[in-house]
Amino acid sequence: MGILLIFLAAILLIALYLWSLYNSLITLKIRIKEAWSQIDVQLKRRADLIPNLVASVKGYVKHEKTVLENVTKARTALMNATNLKDKAVANNELAGALKTLFAVAENYPQLKANENFLQLQQELTDTEDKVAYSRQFYNTSVTEYNTKIQVFPNVILANNLGFKPEEFFAATEEEKKKVEVKFD
Repeated sequence: MGILLIFLAAILLIALYLWSLYNSLITLKIRIKEAWSQIDVQLKRRADLIPNLVASVKGYVKHEKTVLENVTKARTALMNATNLKDKAVANNELAGALKTLFAVAENYPQLKANENFLQLQQELTDTEDKVAYSRQFYNTSVTEYNTKIQVFPNVILANNLGFKPEEFFAATEEEKKKVEVKFD
């Protein structure tokens, strides 16, 4: 009788552990989805600001047509991206196109002084900060989840329950380059 009770208690503890592990992994997966959703919201917000920015710049930089086209193409690619990897690539292309646009705008003092342009530029900067924060939160959530499914004994159980590692929202090679500041 005593051995039977010990056996049942062990089975109950294992079942409780599996239940707890499964629920915590589901909670982490949902947190990752929520974090990705926050990135997506900020990327959409940025993409929504771009037509206004392009419209305010068009009148000033008529001969810089390719810069505006590149921004528009990059925005379209971001809006059409359907998965994490494609959105990350499109996001980086858009960031590069916007850097070029702002670099071109430096050559137009009237544009730089335009209140609408300055407001849009500030909103884009704020959105970039929110994207950076959202990426950080997403990657923290992915780290927590990936760690949980890869530690022993969870690695055995998580794999059998179908939990696979998630991808990080990684920086591009362009973002990793060393920034050089030169004073002439």
